[in-house]
Amino acid sequence: MNVSEKHAFRFSESFFGRVAMSFSLNSWSFVFLFMTLTALAIIGKPSVAAVVYRPSPWALAHATFYGDETASETMGGACGYGNLFSNGYGIDTAALSTTLFNNGFACGTCYQIKCVKSPWCYSGVQFTTVTATNLCPPNWAKDTNNGGWCNPPRVHFDMSKPAFMKIAQWKAGIVPIMYRRVPCIRRGGLRFYFQGNGYWLLVYVMNVGGGGDIAKMWVKGSKTGWISMSHNWGASYQAFATLTGQSLSFKITSYTSKETIICWNVAPANWNVGLTYKSNVNFH
Repeated sequence: MNVSEKHAFRFSESFFGRVAMSFSLNSWSFVFLFMTLTALAIIGKPSVAAVVYRPSPWALAHATFYGDETASETMGGACGYGNLFSNGYGIDTAALSTTLFNNGFACGTCYQIKCVKSPWCYSGVQFTTVTATNLCPPNWAKDTNNGGWCNPPRVHFDMSKPAFMKIAQWKAGIVPIMYRRVPCIRRGGLRFYFQGNGYWLLVYVMNVGGGGDIAKMWVKGSKTGWISMSHNWGASYQAFATLTGQSLSFKITSYTSKETIICWNVAPANWNVGLTYKSNVNFH
């Protein structure tokens, strides 16, 4: 290799080396810039999280019980949950006085209850948790403070006997309590029990988590838009519409948190009354 060829080779090596180095630096600069912009975009974007229901403050009330140790008399109830065992509510339930029941909008709400200031209270028991599944109606024939425990404006819990016996001796009959609303912890998604006919759909909504309650509800057939459902009673909502032969979706707003969730394609096109259909979403 002569002198001119050596100079040319060194020039070529130096030139392409600088080009390669420049390309490498630019590539890393681009990657760094991209990562920085992505991070800023994530930080600047508002996050959307599920609404989580928080416990309320403790308040004073009274509690009684109804039925026996089997809790058989608590089945059914004004909320329309039917068999409380098969539908996931069990024996830890309570009927609410009119003031708390709120025309059925309190169905499904959950409460922690602890016995206080009574010799009948069990010591060492912090509280028990119950779900509202029934109405304790007023008894106007008796005084509010002597038998008319559920008369308005009194706040009262008529608990299942097994639930009552977790906080106090049943012989007490009635005990003062402290109570507070708490989130309902449910497994799985919302459940929809169908009644009605081809022109009238009545739906009982069960296994509601979070606040446990429902304010508004809509149904959507695979061939319709969203149809507003009216509150029938307890935990049931109805729609006067022809929905047979269509798969059904539901949109639900919580009474307490105001959060709205959509349960898509809950029931297939061949749905039928008398059956329960499950979704995969719930409140928290």
